[in-house]
Amino acid sequence: MRPIRVMDYDPHWPQLFEAAKDELLSLSDCILAVEHIGSTAVPGLAAKPKIDLDAVLMAETALAELSTLLHSVGYISHGDPQGEGRWPFTRDHDGYGLRLYLCAPGNPAHRDRLLFRDYLRSHPRRAAEYQSLKRHLAADANGDWDFYTGGKSDFIHETVALAAAEIVASRG
Repeated sequence: MRPIRVMDYDPHWPQLFEAAKDELLSLSDCILAVEHIGSTAVPGLAAKPKIDLDAVLMAETALAELSTLLHSVGYISHGDPQGEGRWPFTRDHDGYGLRLYLCAPGNPAHRDRLLFRDYLRSHPRRAAEYQSLKRHLAADANGDWDFYTGGKSDFIHETVALAAAEIVASRG
């Protein structure tokens, strides 16, 4: 089992994201947007050294072409393991990795990841609670990734609900 490393925030993470984003956009013109998601996208938040990106495709039909291009630059495809219409690809670098998710416009999982990220960015207390939870789970997981990931689920769902409620309240 691989150990679960949650490390202090690295101020270089946004630059690593920008470099990965630029590379993706140079590969294909079928990408509408590339978003920095996950814990490395929240300034000050401890995280695993993986830069998470969501790339929204113009259409799901672009997936095959982009998959081939991504493979040619070292990404590994992981199918659609969650059945969410998001296709993960990974690539390792010295000291960090990239986890790219491709999805079509309007993907609900993509929307929820943006809600989660933006809520943590604007609510430091909630971000601190998440950091504490992640550190605790990583220490207790003993390399069990299902334990670590599953232990975050309720917190993530609750945070997405808080974010959605806040948006509704601000409109009303």
